[in-house]
Amino acid sequence: MKSFLIAALAIIVSCTEHKEINNVSYVEGTTIKSFDFNGLQSYIDNYPSEKVVVNFWATWCAPCIKEIPAFEKITEKYNSEEVKVLLVSLDFPDQIDKLTTFIDTKEIKSEVVFLDDGDANSWIPKIDKSWSGAIPATLIKTKKNKKFYEQSFSYAKLENEIKEISN
Repeated sequence: MKSFLIAALAIIVSCTEHKEINNVSYVEGTTIKSFDFNGLQSYIDNYPSEKVVVNFWATWCAPCIKEIPAFEKITEKYNSEEVKVLLVSLDFPDQIDKLTTFIDTKEIKSEVVFLDDGDANSWIPKIDKSWSGAIPATLIKTKKNKKFYEQSFSYAKLENEIKEISN
């Protein structure tokens, strides 16, 4: 059954329309960057910021949606201090319209990218060996440190963790 689900997800992912531009895929009709895992890993590793907060979420995940304002507040408050928020959507390829509508309706200011890689069993442990795959999940990364969280965040807790990893 697991093999069937993985195969079905791979077929769905391959049917989404994309344009390839410099190793970044743009979902047809949107400006959302779409990456396979290797592309996302490279994007995160070379992110032009001292600190990057990478949140894995989806529009169908209620706890994810509930914590989005905390990440948006970090984007607003710390943007000039080299703290950048990257929201990595794990929505299904056939939900791109829902994702873009969500971003527009909620006026999301943080950068949003779409992870278009159906081989979750391969890439989840590469983010963190302890990650079960549940979302929301967040990676806070500096040039020297990184810390992974499989939990929801309030603004105060997220801000505290960002300050703590910087010390």
